[in-house]
Amino acid sequence: MSNSIALVTGANTGIGKEIARQLADGGQTVYVGSRDAGRGQQAVAEIGGDTRLLVLDVTDGQSIAAAAEQVGSLDILVNNAGILVDGATPPEAELDSFRRTYETNVFGVIAVTNAFLPALRRSGRPRIVNISSGTGSLAWSAEGRFSMGGGAAYRSSKTALNAVTLFYAQALAGDGFKVNAMAPGLRRTGLNPRAAASDGDPAEAAAGAVRLALLGDDGPTGEFLSWDLTPVPW
Repeated sequence: MSNSIALVTGANTGIGKEIARQLADGGQTVYVGSRDAGRGQQAVAEIGGDTRLLVLDVTDGQSIAAAAEQVGSLDILVNNAGILVDGATPPEAELDSFRRTYETNVFGVIAVTNAFLPALRRSGRPRIVNISSGTGSLAWSAEGRFSMGGGAAYRSSKTALNAVTLFYAQALAGDGFKVNAMAPGLRRTGLNPRAAASDGDPAEAAAGAVRLALLGDDGPTGEFLSWDLTPVPW
């Protein structure tokens, strides 16, 4: 899938920036989605290649519509933008923290995906990659891999994102789409203090996302995969 056109949301920093960089290094045209024009333009300059700034706030319908009007055709959509508001358990959490989290991590993905579907349908091999989290795995949570109920807003939003990913894959399968969710693992990003202190390389996770973005026709769809493309239990 050389010479493809890709859009990566939240691409001015972290894993999103690395995904954009690796796609551009591979010869793809990449729209660098960023809420802040200045930070986005800086990322474009640092990444190089055929990258283009696309000002895009995934929580703002007008911003999404304006961005979609600028993109005539699209082969790859990477829904990377995401937030973690707090680490509270449900009894401790403010309801607003759930609303804010879902607005970006779930509703934003749906709004952006639907807005760019016309452009993706013009592609012969449309691919959608949703950046999820291993903490969204109900099976792993039930096994006690993570704090008991902590970060409930973020974790449940990623569980919901996984479900939405599956439903998109089922609905779009007849049109040649490949739609998958990927758990990047703990990476050195600004998501929260624990991530910021991690030694996990964002580029390693980005490589997995790029592989999913460039899947061949025999590749999987409707799956939840780790950064090394091994299956993650729902």
